Amino acid sequence: MRTLLLAVGKLRPSFREACDEYLTRIRRYGPIEEREIREAGRAATPALRRRDETAKLVGAVPRGSRVVLLDREGSPWTSEALAGQLDRWRESQEGIALVIGGAFGIEPAGFGPHPIRWSLGPLTLPHELARVIVLEQWYRAWTILRREAYHK
Repeated sequence: MRTLLLAVGKLRPSFREACDEYLTRIRRYGPIEEREIREAGRAATPALRRRDETAKLVGAVPRGSRVVLLDREGSPWTSEALAGQLDRWRESQEGIALVIGGAFGIEPAGFGPHPIRWSLGPLTLPHELARVIVLEQWYRAWTILRREAYHK
């Protein structure tokens, strides 16, 4: 199963280092790619920026991929529930696109009528930190599935 982490914006060095650590760990279990979409910094309003960034994200999702949007309006999953989801997705042989919007969020409707929406909780997080958390939880889900000890 191929995984694509698709996110708006570049990471600052400390976040980049943390993401790279988890990407390396995850690659032991299967292919994962990270792709960054440029922020729509010149958009006149936050709503236009969100719309422009969503359109770029939609265009970058590989055909046939199951889309999982990081959205605070989505379903909060425990690490064990995420591992269960990952296991079901792995069995379907579809690619997974984990999509993280920019500072002003994402428009779920741009991804069709029923995108999967995953919430990291009710806290407002910087999108850079959300990317680290998503990768850490993706790694943790793999270790749960493999019944491996979680390594810090």
